[in-house]
Amino acid sequence: MTQFNNAMEIFKLLNKSNCRQCLELTCLAFAGAVYTRQKQLSECPHLSSDILEKYKNRDRKAPIVDQNITETMMDDFKREIRTVDLEAKAAALGCVFSQGRMTVKVLGKNVSIDSQGNVFTDIHVNPRVIMPLFNYIIQGSAKPISGNWVPFWELPHGRAWKGLFVQQCEIVIKKIADNYPHFFEEIIRLFNGKQIENHYQADITLVLYPLPKIPFLICYWLPEEGIDSELHLFFDASAEDFLTIESLYSIGAGLARMFEKITLRHGVSD
Repeated sequence: MTQFNNAMEIFKLLNKSNCRQCLELTCLAFAGAVYTRQKQLSECPHLSSDILEKYKNRDRKAPIVDQNITETMMDDFKREIRTVDLEAKAAALGCVFSQGRMTVKVLGKNVSIDSQGNVFTDIHVNPRVIMPLFNYIIQGSAKPISGNWVPFWELPHGRAWKGLFVQQCEIVIKKIADNYPHFFEEIIRLFNGKQIENHYQADITLVLYPLPKIPFLICYWLPEEGIDSELHLFFDASAEDFLTIESLYSIGAGLARMFEKITLRHGVSD
């Protein structure tokens, strides 16, 4: 059975038309979905029967998530950035273009990208956030966000990732919130989060903006007598208009890892 070493090998097989008949926004997004086994190669209507025959025995399994894929995908996205009109993308995505660089607010902080995919920032940014940033620039559109919140697994391609998202994002962040009473205040201070009132009747509701058109809602219910605390995370229903489901997962996991580092810095134990 022939295997792919990275998403770019799949991308090279495609016609680069971004026709969306596979229900992904770009051919690169489709290549990533095939590589992480969310989709099958046969879902591209433009591939020849010879190509499909060669790869027909690939199993469609649960998504692959490991650090090697993150590195590989970052390299692939960086190559694709070189084909993007950054000035036009900046106008479409609510960003700024100046002196050959597109500047994006990532969690309220400025991160700039040039036409070669080089990243310029004065802050440390988790690779799990930088990879979605490249994806955002490549596939993001000028559409407005919907204003409707949904759980991750109710996004069009989110169901296969539900278990991973709950385990790696919701459970991790809930544990931090339970053990660190000033957690939400610290998020607001560090990441320009905004607290909103009475959303889903939660005790604490906080909105972060990992990227300008990707709001991220944290809802936390404090424990009561005989009732455990709860924490749930939500994306805007339009999120997949701007990012692949893998990148949305990566944002959630990246935020969870950053929040863990904050608590470790303050001496919070398990």
